[in-house]
Amino acid sequence: MKHLVDELLDVARSTPDVVALRWFGGRDGGRVREEVTFGGLAERVERTAAALRALGMEPGDRVLFSIRPRPEGVVLCLAVLRAGGAVVFVDPGSTPELFAARIAAARPRWAATEALLYAASSGPLRGIARSRGLLLPDYGQLPVRHLYTGRWLPGVPRGAHRVARLVRAVPGTVQAPEEVAEADREALVVFTSGTTSDPKAVVHTARTLGGMLDLFAQVGDLKSGQRAHTDQMFLGLPAIIAGGTWEIPAKAPKDAPEAFARGVAGADSSFLVPADVTALLDVLEAGSDAGPAASAAGPAVLAVGAAPVTVALLERGRRVLPGTRWLAVYGATEILPAAVTDADEKIAAAAAGDLVGRPLGGIGVRIDTEAARDPADPGDPEDSADPDDAREVGELVLTGPSLMAGYLADLDAGGARAVEHRTGDLAYQDAEGWIVLVGRNRDMIIRGTVNIYPGLFEPRLRALPGVADAVLVGVPVPDGDERVVLVVTAEGGTREAGAPVVRTGTELARAVADQVAQVLDHGALPDLVVEATYLPVAGRSRKPDRRALVNLVSPLTGTVRA
Repeated sequence: MKHLVDELLDVARSTPDVVALRWFGGRDGGRVREEVTFGGLAERVERTAAALRALGMEPGDRVLFSIRPRPEGVVLCLAVLRAGGAVVFVDPGSTPELFAARIAAARPRWAATEALLYAASSGPLRGIARSRGLLLPDYGQLPVRHLYTGRWLPGVPRGAHRVARLVRAVPGTVQAPEEVAEADREALVVFTSGTTSDPKAVVHTARTLGGMLDLFAQVGDLKSGQRAHTDQMFLGLPAIIAGGTWEIPAKAPKDAPEAFARGVAGADSSFLVPADVTALLDVLEAGSDAGPAASAAGPAVLAVGAAPVTVALLERGRRVLPGTRWLAVYGATEILPAAVTDADEKIAAAAAGDLVGRPLGGIGVRIDTEAARDPADPGDPEDSADPDDAREVGELVLTGPSLMAGYLADLDAGGARAVEHRTGDLAYQDAEGWIVLVGRNRDMIIRGTVNIYPGLFEPRLRALPGVADAVLVGVPVPDGDERVVLVVTAEGGTREAGAPVVRTGTELARAVADQVAQVLDHGALPDLVVEATYLPVAGRSRKPDRRALVNLVSPLTGTVRA
């Protein structure tokens, strides 16, 4: 199997003068700040990789990567892979305790960080960052070799190497190790969830990462000469490997939606998470500098994913940008992407469930019907299963070329590699191969791009003073995101007649809200804390009825019912 960097080098040899990367900047985000041709990109990647090896980077070294998408960061990311290293993504915005736990689990030998982040975490900007609620870890004190992008700022540790200078440091190329060994070597580590005591990270090899990029090329039908306007590397990299141009916006779409609207207009493809789509559509409908909605222009294809994509969001997207083909992408960090459907198909099938489409080429699908049964109630399907007995409803299990190697803790302990991924989604597959979701087999909340598993945190919440029981639920909002609501009951409370009553602003709710930051990881903090007179339960196992709780608290959050 050819390494993804070798695929890029092949494109560079055939079209060296074509623009591979176009990065926008300026106050309005509309000025082209930098362009890099395929020939220039290939040379910078090769030279940077050679410099990294000269500095002591060994195959298998893990590199903590905290650099936003821009040419310098893209070059370094590809150079790390070319040198045989693995890129490790850890959110610097997580709590210091969780960040420390993830670093301990990943054991990186290198850190690649923007100079601004060093300054904000340990330099003169640290006080400003803290005043804005950013409790950043001290990157400069990490016991690793340091690389930084941008101009030097106070806080950059002594001995750190500036990435831009590595290009000039060592001319030449890197001799790739044997093909099989390189393809199966760890290349990407992404922390997805977990707690300080048990951080969870997905590991991809060069082979599975290449499979992922090939599948994304199927999603966007990417071709040579096309423009992909996105801040998402998983669409940008396959675009340039296909011979197209990756246009990188000045800022993330949610931070500068007006600039993104101008840049994406007329592009061939783009990829956004649902929350970014909402920000884009808000700008277009408001008739801002991007132009009134009646004349709004978008990309030819806009893929939406990394979180649930609702029918309401796609209907709004079609209304505001009718000339754009809207796609909903389904997958997980463990195997991404897995299936795709366009807006017309998803909207038409809404009555049957959540259509996620046909599996992409190479993706294997298995429906585990046994997993649709409650272990505590043998023989009784879960309430979320589809009621149509003619359909084989079960847990959706996936295989394919983008399947992860496994979870970091398991692999580091010598465990076997993954052979399939159990999604936790209840689904059926019809005679034509369409996959339709009908519920979840295990509790999980998705807020933004963060997966929150209530069972990991609820025991801590039940231990808070005055709390008898505690349940975290996700309340859907129209753009596909979820609001996290913590429902608590009071010790010594008595069950009242009738349906449970939920209230905000009670003495218990306020006390718990003041304490949650001490017992929950930053990514799991609730948006709202409410007190219930009692928790509704369901089934013979008498588990909390989370669906009923969602419907109870929805009026308090201004969202939709389950």
